[in-house]
Amino acid sequence: MQNSFHFFEFFVKRVVLPVGLVGCSGLSAIAGGVRITNFGHSSLIIKGGGQSVLLNPFKAVGCAAGLKEPRLRANVILASSELADEGARIAQGNYFVKPGSYRINGMNLEGFSAPHDRVGGRRYGLTTIWQWTQAGLRFAHLGGSAAPLTGVDKILIGRPDVLFIAVGGGAKVYSGAEAAKVVKELKPKRVIPVQYVRDQSVSNCDLTGIQPFLDAMKGTETRQVGKTLNVSKKLSDKTVITVMR
Repeated sequence: MQNSFHFFEFFVKRVVLPVGLVGCSGLSAIAGGVRITNFGHSSLIIKGGGQSVLLNPFKAVGCAAGLKEPRLRANVILASSELADEGARIAQGNYFVKPGSYRINGMNLEGFSAPHDRVGGRRYGLTTIWQWTQAGLRFAHLGGSAAPLTGVDKILIGRPDVLFIAVGGGAKVYSGAEAAKVVKELKPKRVIPVQYVRDQSVSNCDLTGIQPFLDAMKGTETRQVGKTLNVSKKLSDKTVITVMR
């Protein structure tokens, strides 16, 4: 019954929400795909197709302590929630955190609700899952999810070319094993793990490192890259995990 309600709520919002129209910033497209830059925690920027999309800008507190805050400008900012570590209003651009359907200079953005904990949202409320197409690539951003995907979720997300998924566990995001289950269900072509601890000395943080996720995905090709990554539209069909520095 709850799943049916979320499905109905999402499509009602698609019909009644106004469509945002925002002019192009003049960004030149990355030839044949996009360039992704990682800021740490669950914040990255994707540039390509005449657009720049910033995910989960944060304040350097809690698990994001010690990181440089992404205080920059982007065409679109997509936040999982308004928590300081995954939706801080510190960047400039068109900020979206509420579920709905939006159109920005020809780019369609779809956001829908999911529990931000493992008890149906009763502890930490709801997060917003995002999906969009940019420069010919299908993206899905599950940065703040903690609950298993429903059948409706899987239909709405489809099969992403690039999936951003939190893997560090704790109270508000997937554990490594939970994230691996989602990856195996969605079968994305590229997986970029986010929201895990790189420095175990960080205090006031309940996240683990990335290794439990990699262990749960044993047998899947894993590539270690730097802070930037170019992604071509011509991706191989198999799932590859890309760990960004």
